[in-house]
Amino acid sequence: MRLMQRAAMVLTLGVLMAPALLAQETAQDAAHHRPGGEVNIQLPDLNTGDFFGMTGHGILMTGLVVCVLGLLFGLWTYTAVKNLPVHQSMADVSALIYETCKAYLVQQGKFLLILELFIGAVMIAYFWLTGLEPGRIAIVIIFSLIGIAGSYGVAWYGIRINTLANSRTAFASLQGKAFPVCDIPLRSGMSVGMMLISVELLFMLAILLFIPGEYAGVCFLGFAIGESLGAAALRIAGGIFTKIADIGSDLMKVVFKIKEDDARNPGVIADCTGDNAGDSVGPTADGFETYGVTGVALISFIMLAVKDPAIQVQLLVWIFMMRVMMVLASAGSYLVNNAWAKSTYGNVEKMNFEVPLTTLVWLTSIVSVILTYVLSYELIPSLGGNTSLWWQLSTVITCGTLAGAIIPEFVKVFTSTHSGHVKEVVTSSREGGASLNILSGLVAGNFSSYWLGLTIMGLMTIAYIVASWGLGEIMVAPAIFAFGLVAFGFLGMGPVTIAVDSYGPVTDNAQSVYELSQIEEIPNVEAEIQKSHGFKVNFKVAKELLEENDGAGNTFKATAKPVLIGTAVVGATTMIFAIIMALTGGLTNADAIAKLSILHPPFLLGLITGGAVIYWFTGASMQAVTTGAYRAVEFIKKNIKLEGSTKASVEDSKKVVEICTIYAQRGMFNIFLGVFFSTLAFAFIEPFFFIGYLISIALFGLYQAIFMANAGGAWDNAKKIVETELKMKGTPLHDASVVGDTVGDPFKDTSSVAMNPVIKFTTLFGLLAVELGVYIGTGATITVGLAAVFFVVSMYFVYRSFYGMRIEN
Repeated sequence: MRLMQRAAMVLTLGVLMAPALLAQETAQDAAHHRPGGEVNIQLPDLNTGDFFGMTGHGILMTGLVVCVLGLLFGLWTYTAVKNLPVHQSMADVSALIYETCKAYLVQQGKFLLILELFIGAVMIAYFWLTGLEPGRIAIVIIFSLIGIAGSYGVAWYGIRINTLANSRTAFASLQGKAFPVCDIPLRSGMSVGMMLISVELLFMLAILLFIPGEYAGVCFLGFAIGESLGAAALRIAGGIFTKIADIGSDLMKVVFKIKEDDARNPGVIADCTGDNAGDSVGPTADGFETYGVTGVALISFIMLAVKDPAIQVQLLVWIFMMRVMMVLASAGSYLVNNAWAKSTYGNVEKMNFEVPLTTLVWLTSIVSVILTYVLSYELIPSLGGNTSLWWQLSTVITCGTLAGAIIPEFVKVFTSTHSGHVKEVVTSSREGGASLNILSGLVAGNFSSYWLGLTIMGLMTIAYIVASWGLGEIMVAPAIFAFGLVAFGFLGMGPVTIAVDSYGPVTDNAQSVYELSQIEEIPNVEAEIQKSHGFKVNFKVAKELLEENDGAGNTFKATAKPVLIGTAVVGATTMIFAIIMALTGGLTNADAIAKLSILHPPFLLGLITGGAVIYWFTGASMQAVTTGAYRAVEFIKKNIKLEGSTKASVEDSKKVVEICTIYAQRGMFNIFLGVFFSTLAFAFIEPFFFIGYLISIALFGLYQAIFMANAGGAWDNAKKIVETELKMKGTPLHDASVVGDTVGDPFKDTSSVAMNPVIKFTTLFGLLAVELGVYIGTGATITVGLAAVFFVVSMYFVYRSFYGMRIEN
């Protein structure tokens, strides 16, 4: 708490000193720069246009109906999962996991409010200095809190249904049939996906339809910053927590030669909690924020780059109706795919668990693409007199929609249990042990960055070419809009993307619930289950099914990561455009435009600085995992009782959870404030330096995240092959694969995944920070002085992220 107080004091001093110093240096030009970008956006009158005989306002109201239907769909699937049969021993384990998850989320909620104080202070200072009315300032703060509440709320919903689905999946496996083991996690994932997207879309439509046009920009900005803050904090802390627990639990298999999820291991409950904190809470909040921020960026672009109010209305209606349509397409595709999968695999003992998930992704993508063209033709047959733009815009957004299906296919080439790269990791481990295991995983990660990078570049190139054919007639910088639409399309089929990502934590937990319930040791349990539920128990097949399904869960957790980081990078170009428009007077100032070049030294220096921050962030997040895992392993080794005990005590398990929580919050606090003060410092130094910095963190972050996520995925599933296909647990080959997996844990689930919200938070928050720096005066004494102060403070947290997190003897 002393650290928080010091940081708050530094920021408060800066905020309080600024007005006094500003009065001396910039009073004579206080009116030369007013707040721009989203703050000044005034939406056009949506009660215009003709869409199926309705105005823009009228047809968007139907979107609210679809949102309500989406919420009802999520509630229906939640109820269906909750009402599935489960043995009490498994339900008790799920309840314990949920209790520890609740304790973790409550702590995170308190932490989020503390972080909001920092963001709120800067927002208040900026808007106060630039003369915004107190009422509008209050609206920004209120909507930032709503954004945080949205990210936090959907994260809570995710862990609630996942901790119901895990025990139901474990129990369903006892039937010895494959389909229920696949169906339940996917059903819970669709519940999360539909609830998340419907809530996000409901919020954004409500702002669009019911908030007066002159206040909409302020609301959207506050909402986007709040949800971005929530996602960044929950992703970073969740990623650290889950990998501390995972490594602590996994290393016991090597040290004591015990089985996976041994009930005597106090780290297993923490590992289950971590599966939800890192693989459910983080991705759910991240998906919520990504979906929202991408929409806000496109709304901002339309209002800044398109001058004709009638075309603004058409484009706004088109974008939101695309999202409404894709919600319906996702729900319909899931129902069709589920019926097909049930008829195909309903009675089989074994199946390839990846097939139903793959067909769902492709079916949704194809249906969405077809409906995109049909609906676009009906909604915008003519834009500005051009009758070709409807199919050009449809083609651009289709590049993003297809990316949501193509990128997972490339990811599977490097992470699936069926892939050559993963099998190469296993083969190299046979003679080379952990050393060659790790090297082969690094090879997979590097190759994946090449292929995925070219894929994203290719899709963006197509979008750019198509956009150049006619979009320039109705807007400035059409290529930027095209890139934003690609990012928009990445998460167009959001419910399905979130569903296949949420599949993983349920399958992972289901294995643990099975072992921790010790159901095989319960007297007369087979007769009891046959009497109560009408089927004969098959323990052997049940365990095999759960292990194989976990491999599919690992693969599809990996497939969602590049999709999310791709949206951050592609979408960042659209958000950066708002800054460029403000700095160049709407692209009319030739001197300012010339500074967007490496010939302008600050711009080049910014490009170099962004890479430095990405590599620091990677190291800082992994250091937090390393120190926390050391303490967890230390505690578990001292307290594990292998003789005369059948399961670890609840107290010991909760202690491991406490260790994970402590180091997750310490690590997250240092990292977040390092990013926060770096953003302020670099934005104040020079605006074009900051633009270079934003571009740099997006590009460095893209490749670092893809490399780390897929290398980690390859190591993870190499271990899964050794355990399920080769059945070589407890051997030197298994030990080598466990070591590789523990190296990959922070790669794939800590550092890589947190880059997405960090990039978007930095860009969004940077909109305010760079405007504030320009308002005070680029190069002015106070601006340079504040930049120096903020940079020193950021260096302090960078220093603490290693030296304050080192393992102490």
